[in-house]
Amino acid sequence: MSVERARSMVMEPGAAGAAPVTRRREEALCQTSYRPMQQQQPASLLTLLIILGFSLTLVAVFFISQRPVSDHLGFVITVFVALGVFVLLFLLVCVEPLFQRCHAVFSLLVWGFLITMAFVFAFTGGPVQPWEQVAFFLFITIIVYTLLPLCLKSAVIGGVVTSLAHIVVFSIYVPVTNHSEDHLELQLLSNAVVFICANLVGVYHKTLTERALQNTCRDGLNFSQSRGKLVSEKKQQEHLLLSVLPAYIALEMKAEIIKRLKDKQPDLEYSNNFHNLYVKQHKHVSILYADIVGFTQLASMCSPKELVLMLNELFGKFDQIAKENECLRIKILGDCYYCVSGLPVSLPSHAKNCVKMGLDMCHSITQLREATGVNIDMRVGVHSGNVLCGVIGLQKWQYDVWSKDVTLANHMESGGLPGRVHITEATYTHLDGEYEVEEGEGETRDSYLTGLKTYLVIDPRVSAPVNGDVLSPLPPEGVKQRASVRMARYLESWGAVKPFAHLSHRESMELDTPPDITAVEIPMNNLNQHRTTDRARSQKPEEMNEPIESVHSYKHWVKSGEMNPITLYFKDWSMEKEFRWAPLPDFHLYMACSVLIFIAVFIIQMFISYKNTALGISYGVSFFIFLLLLFTCFAGHLTRWTQKGPRFVQWIPSISAAVIKQPLVRVPVQVITILLILIMALLNFFFLPEPVSTNSNYLYTVPYYLYCCLLSMLSCSIFLRMNFELKLTLLTLALVVYEVIFLYSYGYRSDHYVSELYTNSSRPGVLKEPKVMAGIWLFVFFFTVLVLARQDEFYSRLDFLWKRKFGQEREEIETMENLNQVLLENVLPAHVATQFIGQNRRNEDLYSQSYECVCVMFASIPDFKVFYSESDVNNEGLECIRLLNEIIADFDELLSKPKFSGVEKIKTICSTYMAATGLNTVSGNNEDTDRSYAHVGIMLEFAIALMGKLDYINKHSFNDFKLRIGINHGPVIAGVIGAQKPQYDIWGNSVNVASRMDSTGVLGKIQVTEDTADILQSLGYSCSLRGVIKVKGKGDLQTYFVEMDAGKTAIQLP
Repeated sequence: MSVERARSMVMEPGAAGAAPVTRRREEALCQTSYRPMQQQQPASLLTLLIILGFSLTLVAVFFISQRPVSDHLGFVITVFVALGVFVLLFLLVCVEPLFQRCHAVFSLLVWGFLITMAFVFAFTGGPVQPWEQVAFFLFITIIVYTLLPLCLKSAVIGGVVTSLAHIVVFSIYVPVTNHSEDHLELQLLSNAVVFICANLVGVYHKTLTERALQNTCRDGLNFSQSRGKLVSEKKQQEHLLLSVLPAYIALEMKAEIIKRLKDKQPDLEYSNNFHNLYVKQHKHVSILYADIVGFTQLASMCSPKELVLMLNELFGKFDQIAKENECLRIKILGDCYYCVSGLPVSLPSHAKNCVKMGLDMCHSITQLREATGVNIDMRVGVHSGNVLCGVIGLQKWQYDVWSKDVTLANHMESGGLPGRVHITEATYTHLDGEYEVEEGEGETRDSYLTGLKTYLVIDPRVSAPVNGDVLSPLPPEGVKQRASVRMARYLESWGAVKPFAHLSHRESMELDTPPDITAVEIPMNNLNQHRTTDRARSQKPEEMNEPIESVHSYKHWVKSGEMNPITLYFKDWSMEKEFRWAPLPDFHLYMACSVLIFIAVFIIQMFISYKNTALGISYGVSFFIFLLLLFTCFAGHLTRWTQKGPRFVQWIPSISAAVIKQPLVRVPVQVITILLILIMALLNFFFLPEPVSTNSNYLYTVPYYLYCCLLSMLSCSIFLRMNFELKLTLLTLALVVYEVIFLYSYGYRSDHYVSELYTNSSRPGVLKEPKVMAGIWLFVFFFTVLVLARQDEFYSRLDFLWKRKFGQEREEIETMENLNQVLLENVLPAHVATQFIGQNRRNEDLYSQSYECVCVMFASIPDFKVFYSESDVNNEGLECIRLLNEIIADFDELLSKPKFSGVEKIKTICSTYMAATGLNTVSGNNEDTDRSYAHVGIMLEFAIALMGKLDYINKHSFNDFKLRIGINHGPVIAGVIGAQKPQYDIWGNSVNVASRMDSTGVLGKIQVTEDTADILQSLGYSCSLRGVIKVKGKGDLQTYFVEMDAGKTAIQLP
């Protein structure tokens, strides 16, 4: 299968069972992509260099030894033709695109020419012996498995065909042509053992290497996907954070949250006695308050869906107007909307922006009223001055502003007129005569404005000012639709963006461009929760394949600066140390394959070597050592039996664990194993009978001891995760010792054997003389195993680097996911968040929910308004806000208690704390009365706990604040509105009455309505009658105070 085919598979459309399909796509991509990621080009170039060096060495030895060309014409022609072919192949391989397309043809050509050379060398230059060219065929078999760009199946075919070619040809040809050869059968069997061992070692190396490469490729895919997920998570948390806060505060809070998450201390937020304060002072701003007049009556006639839709459309339109006029929406309070111009960047036109926005809002509402005939209007108040802005508390962050100027702007709204923009003199002075105004007479409608000169702005788009005391007439009699229906339908034409739009859309696979963290406002219409399947489908296959191919490239990592290009060491020493101390779970496989080589050497020597006492003793001792080493490595597999045995054997599996995990134990085991194989390959060569004219039967063993040495050198390549420098040391030591023994110390045995084979004056071929064979093939295998060691070292480090980077990515993703969770919980209640995230739903509708029984609490600190002052002593009011932050944060900490898990904080309004219970229950359950109203008692317990907390704060801050609390229960409507800053809120008459219970209450008391008092009394709480009080908009209500002398409601405070 081609890479292009795999890529097309990745682009298949999704269907049922998307996860298995995606997994198959990933597997297909791995299967077809990991081969180009093997260091094929560098490995192939090095293979060709070894072959070229080998060919040049043959030419040099041939001419230096002054062999006649006429006697070895086939050898000379073959070598020079091979040199030309391999030089041409080397040049072609240097062209990487050509090599990637034709690597199979390249492998076939190399294999074919090497086989041809081996047979030519065997059948020219002298009589054919059964041991001839075994080293050459062994070399071809090894490179087919390890260095040529072939898959496992092709490599097995190539290796087996190579081995069978030698075995079959020589088994047929030698017995026919050489009748006097001693021990012919044993030599042919020894050849077979050599090739069987070579193929098994090759399959072992190829299997482990391919498995590691496929795992690394899979890690690469995961890394690519996790990187995409990380980008997605970062976008999500930025969208989430920026949906609540302006960027300049969001950055600071985000850094603090990430720090807490990485420190694994999400709850232990602070190391000192104070909570962090994210509040800053801004001067020269304008504050706008706007209230929809007549909306409360309209809302009472709406269904939950209609109410949320109307509010979202209205406030979505207002957000759009705010953006056009460079205003920053602060908060939505019921049907009240307020914003500031001049934040976070100071604007000289802040007053003009707010006035223009107020006029645009009134104009939009006028159009709405004229189109629908619904009796609503807009009352706007604007004031210019200074503010403290930021976030207080620990939960349900909402950006807010505080100052006396903010309070004045609020009263400018309440003292204004419907359809008009009411401004102070401070704002008027900043208008520079751009708008015409008339006397506002605000003090006649709000006593707080007494002594202040106010103005009403004349909208240049209106020919005559609207009489603000009179709302528009009722709709014509012909209109039969309810006002809420008419208004909802008209508002839909405005097309306000829905909160968290496309949050769960499966088609929306990618987020838009990452939000600019420096921007003031980021719409929330692109927040997306990706799943792994979606991410896999959303990424183009080229994008998935490109990073994998690049990261497996040697050049990539050299350029990245992670590794030294020469030593491959990590430049970060801590990373290098971590790599060297990393455990090796496959170490027992390394040992098993090394034993295979040892057994092959033993069998070969049993076939061809002289049987003496030294042979028996040496192998007896070495077998015992190998059994100990194998037991050490495989002891971990005996756990099932040792656990059932006596206690003194239960420690045995820990031996294997120590070898796997401890380099100080593992490295000596590796060195001992390799040295033992290297020694046993040649040890009994010293005990062969000396060649004399009457006893030279064992001289044919000289080439086979060479083959044993070549096999033993392969044992260094068995340990894939062994340090390169250690392999180099052992190989160099083996090369020097072997060369000295074969060429000098015992070179006379080769000379004696050659003199017996070639009794006339003719000279044998270059590779028909055992001594020359040893000198050449030992060097060829030395460099071949070094190339393998280098390649294995690279892959080992690459695999480690991938796993390390993937682990870091995963940690960062987990941090981002936790951050998103924290942020989301501060935007929406948990039960509401599940409606938007993690569900396969088309989020076409706004979230709205009606509840039959919700208990609402407003807890205010009226004394704080008196306490609050702005002077140099308290940093223009900042220290007062710091104390308020401590109070609200301590209140928020109560929410983490299991007892109050059902309490949902809604918002804070200046120094007023709003919470509710009963929002996380499903309405309509047929529960008994006590149980269905239990949350009302929890709300009361929470209110009493707030009073206790405030008393505790008073004690330590030397203040005397008192809470004034109002509680009411009844039906409410909950929903999420606002595209720019999605906000969860609750509406309804029950909420308004709870607010009035607070505003008409008494310090230090909890005031409740009569119905709520009845429920509390049924739950065992005591209430005392206060009497009938006048409540704005509700008339006369009979209220009660909760008696707080019962020990039942006491809580333990710090």
